[in-house]
Amino acid sequence: TVDVSGSMDALDLTPKGERFSRETTRLAVVKKLFAEFVGKRPDDLIGLVTFGGYAATRSPLTADHEALLNCLKGVEIPTVALDAQGNAIAGDEAMTAIGDGLATALARLKDAKPTSKIVILLSDGVSNTGAVEPDEAAATAAKMGIKVYAIGVGTRARRTPIFGRDFFGRAAIQYADMTFDEKQLRSIAKKTGGTYFPVNDRDSLEKALEEIDQLETTEIEADIYDRWSEHFAIFLLVGAL
Repeated sequence: TVDVSGSMDALDLTPKGERFSRETTRLAVVKKLFAEFVGKRPDDLIGLVTFGGYAATRSPLTADHEALLNCLKGVEIPTVALDAQGNAIAGDEAMTAIGDGLATALARLKDAKPTSKIVILLSDGVSNTGAVEPDEAAATAAKMGIKVYAIGVGTRARRTPIFGRDFFGRAAIQYADMTFDEKQLRSIAKKTGGTYFPVNDRDSLEKALEEIDQLETTEIEADIYDRWSEHFAIFLLVGAL
């Protein structure tokens, strides 16, 4: 469950010495490492939910990870249109509805067959919109026996670099003060028996996903059958002749 609010365009996860680019935004880094995480879990059913001002299911739970990763490639931060005075039109699309994102993920997991179910919630902001309160969604997850591993992405540094638009509407790097509600994310994880991971650089995000990968493993026994049909007879006959 991935945050796609406007603040995910921030560039504070850019490694030192690298130039700011679209490949180093918070969202780009999350997408890259999420894809690597999926590659380590070939036997899992994995889905993808995104949320900004509203939540959307990008992929239901699936074992077709190639299709899932294609959906991931298309995940972008919604473009906020501006009126003639430069004010945002439907700016709520760039806001953060953490409760709705988590509730949507829980709805997708509700009837899933596997007994071990988790949500990995990645967000960088303060929940400031949505129909479902984050604490309410966390309480529901706890009742369902679903752990939520919350990952807080980004820093609280003043003057955080972020992609924006200049006076003429051109793409430009701007600086802004970022808010970050670690208390909320920590509370969600604690209520569900999960863990909260603070992430302020690319390496710590990678380590967080690696730790989750080690924590959540379930052994199952299964009978596997191979079916085949014999077609050698006609070739044997031709060969004999």
